[in-house]
Amino acid sequence: MITILGPTASGKTTLAAHLAARIGGEIISADSRQVYRRMDIGTGKDLDDYVVDGKQIPYHLIDIAEPGTKYNLFQYQQDFHDAYNDIKKRGATPILCGGTGLYIEAALKGYALSPVPQNPELRARLEGKSLEELTGMLVILKQKNGSVMHNTTDVDTAQRAIRAIEIETYNAEHPTEERQMPKIDSLVIGVNIDRESRREKITKRLRQRLDNGMVEEIRSIIDSGVAPEDLIYYGLEYKYVTEYVIGKTTYDEMFRSLEIAIHQFAKRQMTWFRGMERRGTVIHWIDASLPMEEKIEQILNY
Repeated sequence: MITILGPTASGKTTLAAHLAARIGGEIISADSRQVYRRMDIGTGKDLDDYVVDGKQIPYHLIDIAEPGTKYNLFQYQQDFHDAYNDIKKRGATPILCGGTGLYIEAALKGYALSPVPQNPELRARLEGKSLEELTGMLVILKQKNGSVMHNTTDVDTAQRAIRAIEIETYNAEHPTEERQMPKIDSLVIGVNIDRESRREKITKRLRQRLDNGMVEEIRSIIDSGVAPEDLIYYGLEYKYVTEYVIGKTTYDEMFRSLEIAIHQFAKRQMTWFRGMERRGTVIHWIDASLPMEEKIEQILNY
């Protein structure tokens, strides 16, 4: 397998699609939000990226869950292995591509995971606490468990923090039995984009997504019956734009806050990838600004 990772706006999906076209590969998405149907503009699905020179590149683990549901790491790991085995069986090369570091690391290292039920009593105790308070509790739990899960990359709302605390609490009380979930041997490529280019791309892309109907997309999902608080759970675009749609903020406040949040998110993604390197994953970094053919050649040389 080949893994292509990088922060948001680094061009990793386009690179993965061109590589797939060159070597007969299929892409497995590692994005915690692109699993949801109808959440297209806000998650940056850009499905046109999977068409190279008129050829459709097969992709997996996109549009597999309904908005409002809580797709999780345990489900992702199962779905990843199903997709991986299916691709290998057909003689194609799996290319894991995304920016959700926890999903990537769980797939590569074969984390032993269990489905964790909701804990109503714990949730009642945590209700009303701020994200800052919840994050502090989570840090202490992670230290006790020796856990590398639930980095702040994805724990960016109170709801997500509560779920992370719920999982860490469950794992502390119910040590996970080792399950047969194999590690995957993979060449890991990181797409490195310099800070200024990344900031420019993030701001430009945010304006484009808003111009292309992101507000209308989120409004239509709410109109279909998904509760605003369930959309806010997904963080980033869905948090800030939903708050604008329901009248909690102005358009300018929404844009400014969301822009800052995406920049911070990209920094946290890079922090996770550096952590992966410290935990033993070898990442071969290539320059995002290089011509596509040169990037492909570098990967093939590796």
